[in-house]
Amino acid sequence: MIFANGFTFSNFIIDAFSIFMFILWFWLFITITSDLFRRTDISGFMKIVWVIFLIVLPYIGIFAYVLTQGRDMAHRNQERAQKAREELRHIVGYSVADEIEKLDKLRTTGSISDDEYKRLRSRLVD
Repeated sequence: MIFANGFTFSNFIIDAFSIFMFILWFWLFITITSDLFRRTDISGFMKIVWVIFLIVLPYIGIFAYVLTQGRDMAHRNQERAQKAREELRHIVGYSVADEIEKLDKLRTTGSISDDEYKRLRSRLVD
């Protein structure tokens, strides 16, 4: 019997670790399936194969997806974030030139240093 000794510290640690692993698996599962269904570079059949693999062999499927698609996942997330920023700028009406003008005003008033100005301006230009 696994809990024959009652509630002990080792049982608590095992339970806490089990709950942590389940939450970690669930978070990774949601992240991977959201990335999988947003992809346009693979067919619907391959998406079904990945989903079946994720359901039948949950941990192995997640680790396999992260190992084979991890770098591309990060790249797709960066592209999505950049696109969202550009759409927001378009909706709000601010352009890079407006932002540089604001930086110029901050530098002339002394709110930011020249190093901060150069760093922020290079981030805007990129």
